[in-house]
Amino acid sequence: MIASLVEDLKKGSISPEEYVEKTYEIIEKVEKKIHAFITIRPKEEVLKEVKEKVKQREGKLAGVLIAVKDNISTKGIRTTCASKMLEEYIPPYDATVIEKLKQEGAVILGKTNMDEFAMGSTTETSYFGPTRNPWDLERTPGGSSGGSGAALASNIVQLALGSDTGGSIRAPAAFNAVFGLKPSYGTVSRYGLVAYANSLEQIGPMARNAYDLELLYTIISGDDWRDATTINFEKKPIELSELKGIKIGLLKNILDYSQKEVQSIFNSLLNKLTSEGVEINEVELKYAEYALPAYYIIAMSEASSNLARFDGVRYGYSKYYDGVWKETFAKNRGEGFGIEVKRRILLGSFILSAGYYEQYYVKALKVRRLIKDELDSLLKKFDLIVSPTMPVLPPKIGEVIDDPLRMYAMDLNTVLANLAGIPALSQPAGFYNNLPIGLQLMGKYLSDYYLMAVSKLIQKITKLYDLTAPIS
Repeated sequence: MIASLVEDLKKGSISPEEYVEKTYEIIEKVEKKIHAFITIRPKEEVLKEVKEKVKQREGKLAGVLIAVKDNISTKGIRTTCASKMLEEYIPPYDATVIEKLKQEGAVILGKTNMDEFAMGSTTETSYFGPTRNPWDLERTPGGSSGGSGAALASNIVQLALGSDTGGSIRAPAAFNAVFGLKPSYGTVSRYGLVAYANSLEQIGPMARNAYDLELLYTIISGDDWRDATTINFEKKPIELSELKGIKIGLLKNILDYSQKEVQSIFNSLLNKLTSEGVEINEVELKYAEYALPAYYIIAMSEASSNLARFDGVRYGYSKYYDGVWKETFAKNRGEGFGIEVKRRILLGSFILSAGYYEQYYVKALKVRRLIKDELDSLLKKFDLIVSPTMPVLPPKIGEVIDDPLRMYAMDLNTVLANLAGIPALSQPAGFYNNLPIGLQLMGKYLSDYYLMAVSKLIQKITKLYDLTAPIS
């Protein structure tokens, strides 16, 4: 665990040189195979920072290396959003979460690969090329935070940051057999996150076990005057002694959409939980069939608005200037954005256009409210709601990228929490033919610490934590 690593660094049981050297040895061995990073900082620069942080002996993460998704602003370190549009962008400021990490002594190792502007579920839409799953190099690591998931699964780092708009932390967590939390909306500042869909997305922690996940969440969460959507809340980790007596609602109609292989592993885990005294009841989620269309209508609409700033004049890729603004705008955006980003901008612009706004966007917002109310109602009856994190096994590279509807359908289980603003956690549930499958826990608004407390008990039962993929 990270607490032990920090203690070893402070005591001198592990020297900064040994720690950094080991990290770069792993990078040398696996990075060319998995492509988890877009930018890796020079070893000498990183070692110097680690030495300074360890010497100061301050902070919960003194000297610890962390990987950061490449849509989170890092002062002086390139932040591309995996897009040609921002290929050379170097932010002049740190995101709030980065400031908090630095205050606790963390050192940024590099920026991880992702789907372009976080639009994708496989980390294949990246301008810099796809990331591969460390458990099976022919398969995707999930998306859009796939680089962070792969970096954890290959043990390059023990901590990483991702962002989650509709499952972008939880999908890679499930496909890489690591832990990921989509926090309650407003508990983590989005200041410094390059926006995709403001009302849905959250920066969140990713780690190799539930204890480190909790530590990272505690550090990055909290109110921020620069983000008006953040809230004040009590940050108090919870310790549970046993699972016995916990009431869980199993989303049966969501489970039914999952592949048989996923259902098999998932049901096996549920049997283990039942034997520990957990009370599990099957429930039907009303309006589940409308969740995906409502989510994508809202997300694409917000994306078309957020990405309008990248016009080649004010921001972004700026190769052309023809003297005519429309021509300049069209050429720069045409070359700067990839096909999936263009698709979502076009659809979002269409949805928000005159005559269709009420027909699509307003209806989607009403459906969102119905789903939120339904989830809130279920969570009054149960302590938690569970489902498989992803309804499918990790797809092969190229298998879904040319079939957008199939790729969007992968998000069925995860978009629910984003629509409702509630916390959702993914952790390893088991393996099918050496391919990871995830368990998703969803809880009441602001029950993030409760989810992590339950997760800590589940990982003791399954022994599925601190897993490292045997990359060949």
